[in-house]
Amino acid sequence: MLHRQRAANLAIENLHKRLLDNLSTGVIVFDQELRLSYINLAAESTLAISGRQIYKAWIGDIFLGAAQDIADIQNAQNSHHSFTKRKAELTMLQGRTISVDYTITPLIDLEDAHILMEIQAINYAERISKEEALVSTHETTRELVRGLAHEIKNPLGGIRGAAQLLARELPDGELTDYTNVIIEEADRLHKLVDRLVGTRKPPELRAINIHEVVERVRSLIEVEVMDKDIRIERNYDPSIPDVMADSEQMIQAVLNIVRNAMQALESPNVRHSSGRILLTTRVLRNITIGSVFHRLAARIEVIDNGPGIPEDLIGSIFYPMISGRAEGTGLGLSIAHSIINQHKGMIECDSKPGHTRFAIYIPVAPNARGKRKLAETQDRQS
Repeated sequence: MLHRQRAANLAIENLHKRLLDNLSTGVIVFDQELRLSYINLAAESTLAISGRQIYKAWIGDIFLGAAQDIADIQNAQNSHHSFTKRKAELTMLQGRTISVDYTITPLIDLEDAHILMEIQAINYAERISKEEALVSTHETTRELVRGLAHEIKNPLGGIRGAAQLLARELPDGELTDYTNVIIEEADRLHKLVDRLVGTRKPPELRAINIHEVVERVRSLIEVEVMDKDIRIERNYDPSIPDVMADSEQMIQAVLNIVRNAMQALESPNVRHSSGRILLTTRVLRNITIGSVFHRLAARIEVIDNGPGIPEDLIGSIFYPMISGRAEGTGLGLSIAHSIINQHKGMIECDSKPGHTRFAIYIPVAPNARGKRKLAETQDRQS
């Protein structure tokens, strides 16, 4: 009987843990001495920390320089009153500062008193709304560009054909230099219009290791920066599961972003002599992309120490023909955004002088690994 009761209690405990780990809200529990007793997966993701590494750590060793927040929590603990703090700035162990809303609730009805902390990144709803607006506006812009491209390509074809016919009739061979200029410029405009429109081909989804994509991009960029004072650094999470993606399209998207970072480091506005591009990968749990909730997602970050993106451009950098460089076409980031959007993912960007970060989020399909094994088996059989 006692064994059955213990088994039942263990089953209930496991159920409670599963419920907490599947919440999108971060949950942290501290004991009477404000040492960590429990942290769910959403809180680990928001704070970018590991519960195993900081188990039983004192709150002041988790949130650095948070003397006022700790004093407020201790007051709530002593008075048995809950409170909520908006737009709190918390500095983590890595020196990263995040803005969050949190609610503190003393749990006094338990055998041992505890403090419950519910935490939510304040940019959560803003990010979803911003991404939805960006996707909608981006799609509308692309439809307008496609319509305009159709109207441009028709007369371009006529101009090119007329120039070819004229070149055949000219008696002086030297005059064909002028018709060749017309033909070459018409071809150049045709290619530009094709790049503006981008590919309408849907991605051919296969289960792939995201690191194969990032490493391919790294190898391409390292060739381009061989004679430049720019170094490429890596910080990968090898535990990331496979994702369902088109490998070639993903390489193009990541390459466009990394090349954008490289070009920023070549800008005359760079105030240091050593450029740095950091490529990181992480797996995230319980994340919302657009308006869809995903249990797992892969994140690729491209971080550079360039001059940053001008504040008046940061909100429109993913639109076509928007560029901070005089010689830029403004198509690289637009194409990258379109590709990631086709993969049901999203791109975020935050920038300040000396630190620009692009983050790509791709959902991890639950059956991606199984599909990869099936595809590998079929490849071997063929």
